[in-house]
Amino acid sequence: MNKRLKIISIVTIMMSIIAIMAISVYIVYFAPNNTIVQAFDEGKLNLVIGDKIIDDGRPVIKNQEILLPLDIIKEHVDPYIYLDEKLKKVIVTTNDKVIRMNLNSPEALINNKPVNLKNPAIEENKVVYVPLYFLDDFYSIKVNYLKDKNVIIIDRKGTSIKAAEPVSEKAVIRKGESIKFPIYKKFDMQEELQNKMTVFGDSGEWLKVRSQDGIIGFIQKKYVKVTNQQLDAAKDTDKAKDTDSARGLWKPQHGKINLVWDAIYKTNTKGWVDEDRIQGLDVVSPTWFEVKDGKGTMVNRASLPYVEWAHKNNYKVWAHLSNNLGGPNNTGVFLNNTDAREIVINKVLEYSAQYRLDGINIDFEDINLRDKDVLTQFVRELSPLLKEKGLVVSMDITPVSNNENWSLCYDRKVLGETVDYIMLMAYDQHWAESPEAGSVAQQSWVENSVKRTLDFIPKEKLLLGLPYYTRVWVTESGKRLRSVATSMGYAKSLIKENNAQVRWDEESGQFYAEYNKDNGSNNKIWLENEESINLKSSLVHKYGLAGVAGWRKNFEVSEVWNVLNKNLKVLDSYEAWQSQNKEKKYVYKD
Repeated sequence: MNKRLKIISIVTIMMSIIAIMAISVYIVYFAPNNTIVQAFDEGKLNLVIGDKIIDDGRPVIKNQEILLPLDIIKEHVDPYIYLDEKLKKVIVTTNDKVIRMNLNSPEALINNKPVNLKNPAIEENKVVYVPLYFLDDFYSIKVNYLKDKNVIIIDRKGTSIKAAEPVSEKAVIRKGESIKFPIYKKFDMQEELQNKMTVFGDSGEWLKVRSQDGIIGFIQKKYVKVTNQQLDAAKDTDKAKDTDSARGLWKPQHGKINLVWDAIYKTNTKGWVDEDRIQGLDVVSPTWFEVKDGKGTMVNRASLPYVEWAHKNNYKVWAHLSNNLGGPNNTGVFLNNTDAREIVINKVLEYSAQYRLDGINIDFEDINLRDKDVLTQFVRELSPLLKEKGLVVSMDITPVSNNENWSLCYDRKVLGETVDYIMLMAYDQHWAESPEAGSVAQQSWVENSVKRTLDFIPKEKLLLGLPYYTRVWVTESGKRLRSVATSMGYAKSLIKENNAQVRWDEESGQFYAEYNKDNGSNNKIWLENEESINLKSSLVHKYGLAGVAGWRKNFEVSEVWNVLNKNLKVLDSYEAWQSQNKEKKYVYKD
């Protein structure tokens, strides 16, 4: 009997142990964690932007309005919001608006028009705060302040999202993607309107969601229903509409754009009054405006008779605006001065109206890499105001390279988004002080420059810059290589008077000439003429570009205009150009 009881006791103990182990295994591996924890620090005002809880700075409430730290706006909402710490100014730029706010001022400027603020931008404890409700439409954001929850939620308007709602009482929002994580939120199945969630991620069995009260966590997909929705249509912002299409981006009546820069260094010019209208030319860009110093002083060589002559000949006038401050450091002084930028912007607006201009062409070159962002800021401040007045805004950039001051200084992607057109200055492959002689713009180099630029700029916004000049490379015994920039016609006359040998260079897509002079100098020319321009302009159709821009007027030979008119206005495809040129033989003509 005792033996039997003993066996029963042992079996009972073993069964208990097995049961305990089974329960333990279940609890450890299978039982859900039913602990409920707080998702927010309830003692503070919490900020949620999209699917992130922002902990690196807190908003404040002033006069029942939310003010957000500028650094948070810059990191999570608008990377281009600009603070001039010295002048205590905040500048916000969008596709069509420029908003200027002085710290502690109850008045702001929107496209130079004053508006009153319920709360100004302020600085407290070395933190700059910006009024959020004033900016929500400009940023296309929806701001939802849940006062009872002490939570502010910010979302982008016009965004396509997935929404979810629970279909089972087992649906809970957890801290992580496992039932072992604690619970942030349970749902009352009777409160359907309060149970909707926004979906931010899908890992298969789990969804990353945000509840209506801002709680961000994870929920099992099998317990919810998912639908597609639109998050509040945006009213007037970058994401909501194509501003260029809305205002009607200028294009020529026929074919592609044909622009020429007109190098003018005196005032009161009247245009090319002794010339007939150039067939196929759409736009002239006279070099009229220059920023002269760090204070925003400007050189103005504009001429109303010139504009009247141009308009009479059906040419648009896009005045050229450049930096001529004596080096990149001085240009940096100007770009980093908010007041100086504003002076120039207002002057350009004034001149545009005074001289009845059709556009502005921005040409800022030789910029220190450290000033890359303020160059972009200047363009973002200028462009919306010009567009508001109906002007076409364009900007000149160089080919992509590793040169800091001449290439890396351009934020090509943002500049391409900001202006109407980008001119690619696809020349000076071998520049004035190049250590070796070579083509100004070799055909293969030009094409590669186009392809690399199209990584940043939409093709329909890109104009190919063409050189209407060439260089004569001179090597004298015992002296350094030097070059002289000349017109096409003068280079051709040098070839003739020196009885130079000329051959077609397939690689450069140009005629190459070389001759020696009596003084012992060796002279080399890679000639730009109608043949080389024919090849380069074919790239417009090959890559679907907006057109061409030529530097500069009066350096070309007249045959160039015939070529451009045919390639840009008559032919409508690269295949058509190939058909016209497949049997072409390159024979030099004096």
